[in-house]
Formats: sequence, structure tokens, C-alpha cells
Amino acid sequence: MSNTQEEYVRSLKKIKEAEEKTQIEIENHKKMVDEEITKLQTDMEKAIAASKIEGEKLVESSIEQARKKATMETEKIIEDAKTKAKTISTQVNVQTTHEIIDILLKGVD
Repeated sequence: MSNTQEEYVRSLKKIKEAEEKTQIEIENHKKMVDEEITKLQTDMEKAIAASKIEGEKLVESSIEQARKKATMETEKIIEDAKTKAKTISTQVNVQTTHEIIDILLKGVD
């Protein structure tokens, strides 16, 4: 073989080796990217699940706080109603007593 042909064959071999090396690097990089995507998907699923649980806890907490607030307001309304009922009963009794006295005094005339 002539020198030129040998150099040409060596060049082809180098090109082929470079192609193979590049292909291996591409495959390795693709594998790393696929693994990273899988990891990100797993992390995202975990984050979504954790967020869902946290959201449910917040909803439960809000409902419980609203229930406590409503109970307190209801108890306050009931106590106010009781107080007003006592006041009204007292006023009616005093008023009724005055009316009875007036009726009795008219009957004495």
C-alpha cells in the first residue's frame, strides 16, 4: 500500500473511532437526562402528594376554626337572648303589676 492510502485508512479509522466515542457520549448523556427526568417526575409526584395532604389539613383546620367560631357566636346569641328574655320578663311583670294596680285603683273609685 502506498503511503497516501495508509494515511487515508488511518484517517478513516480515526473518524470511525471519533464517531463511536461521540455515539457513546451521546448515549451516556441521554441516559443521564432520562434518569434526571425520572427523578424530577418522582420528586414532582411526591411534592404534589405532600401539597395535597397539606391542603387537606388546611381545609380541615379552617373548617374546625369556622365551627368553633360559629359555636362561640351561637352561644353568645343564646346568652344575649336569655338576658333579654329576663329583662323583658321583668319589664312585663312590672308593667303588668302597674296595670293591675291601676285596674284595682279604678275599681276602688
